[in-house]
Amino acid sequence: MANYTESGILSTASDLVFAGGQDGNFFALNAKTGERLWMVNLGGNIAGGPVTYSINGKQYVVVAGEGALFAFTLPN
Repeated sequence: MANYTESGILSTASDLVFAGGQDGNFFALNAKTGERLWMVNLGGNIAGGPVTYSINGKQYVVVAGEGALFAFTLPN
């Protein structure tokens, strides 16, 4: 990463790693290979550590960035 944030990194049992940077990019990496699997720009510094939760068998990841919470579903 060219820049960093102190928001934290989240790893899951399904070998995903979520992190973000000061540039507003929030991304998922393959924990085994480091390959970037997904990325989105949230418009500003990633302000909090990502959190994951499950409802009715569907997994979600939530992160704070640029004064808002962003929630994303994970594929099965």
